[in-house]
Amino acid sequence: MIKKVAFHTLGCKLNYTETISIAEQFKNNNFEIVNFNDIADVYIINSCTVTNNADKETKQTIRRAIRKNPNAFIAVVGCYSQLKSEEIIQIEGIDAVLGVQEKFRIFELIPQFEKRKFPLIKISALENDKAFYSASTTNQNDRTRGFLKIQDGCDYFCSYCTIPYARGPKRSGTIEDVTKQFKQLLKIGYKEIILTGVNVGEYGDSKKNDFLKLLNILLKIDGEFRIRISSIEPNLVSTDLLSLMSENEKLCNHLHVPLQSGSDKILKLMKRKYSSEKIIEVITNASKMVKDIGIGSDIIVGFPGESDKDFLDTYNLIQILPISYLHVFTYSERDHTLAATLPEKINIEKKKGRNNQLRLLGQLKKQNFYKSMIGKELQVLFEKKKQNDFLEGFSSNYIRVKIPYSKNLVNTINGVEIVDIDSNICNAKIIK
Repeated sequence: MIKKVAFHTLGCKLNYTETISIAEQFKNNNFEIVNFNDIADVYIINSCTVTNNADKETKQTIRRAIRKNPNAFIAVVGCYSQLKSEEIIQIEGIDAVLGVQEKFRIFELIPQFEKRKFPLIKISALENDKAFYSASTTNQNDRTRGFLKIQDGCDYFCSYCTIPYARGPKRSGTIEDVTKQFKQLLKIGYKEIILTGVNVGEYGDSKKNDFLKLLNILLKIDGEFRIRISSIEPNLVSTDLLSLMSENEKLCNHLHVPLQSGSDKILKLMKRKYSSEKIIEVITNASKMVKDIGIGSDIIVGFPGESDKDFLDTYNLIQILPISYLHVFTYSERDHTLAATLPEKINIEKKKGRNNQLRLLGQLKKQNFYKSMIGKELQVLFEKKKQNDFLEGFSSNYIRVKIPYSKNLVNTINGVEIVDIDSNICNAKIIK
């Protein structure tokens, strides 16, 4: 009898990419992959612990799987498992808890997926772990954009972040392996490859083997495709990278740059590697050097010690910069981080108020960016899903676009002219 397995991923695109690779192992071992809401014999929850809400959502997901099938094998893997296994095993019905490295060895560690009296716990220390486990999208599943993990871990140790503890030190795939996987994704049919990692810009082990070198090699591969950088730290957005982006249409003219704050005092407390002056320099240079570039950012509000002036510094900085969209997060205190020990905590109501203000600013910035594209020609990759007689896709600079449905345009990159805006999407027409 063929067993059924279901997966649920919490957190970032890197987690999502890794889940797909783990699912491929199950497929190769004759498991049928089903929806997480279906009855399955095995449930795999790939967890996140970047915020308190992520912890809470992981627990809720575990309990949902147990209610769905109390006799199923329940395995929790990933970042939350790595840091807080003792919390997970308090939930009755858990069968296995695997860390961020162990989840890739799931069939080696669990040869039989049968209910256990006591949970299996396998979590290794990461301080000196240099092992890199690759991951990529391996089947299309109505998707036109593939994900490729090129890097893992982080050495930055920002004061609010647990990722260096959950993921370990920075490490990368070899250029040979990344290139091989990249070509496999193109062979499957993906037209956009998104390079993912914890700190993508830190790819490589030396100046002779770095992110820019990898990009140059991948961009020279034959075929119709484009590359998108998932996210990159401000201090790693070099003039050379911007020059490459401006010169090569295969590299999407889009950056997601996590700024986190616009206050120099808060940036220092966060132990970020740049100042507000550097932020202005990087974002302004990107806007000047790369035509029609889309620039997104992450901002944290309510960090300990963030005064009204500090928040206003952030608000005003975002307001003047050519940023096209925002992801706004309310500061969440994490165990074992330096920020958790800082005084001057911000009350929840003030946090919510600041979050709302920045979200509204982010919506305005997005609308203005979309409006600035009216009448311009953009390159759009159209996806497979049909939405109310429309075909949708993303432009190179990360604008959501729709046209009247045409099956022949699915999974193709086309030139379009932006006609007008319909809420959070642009109407366009194909350029003949």
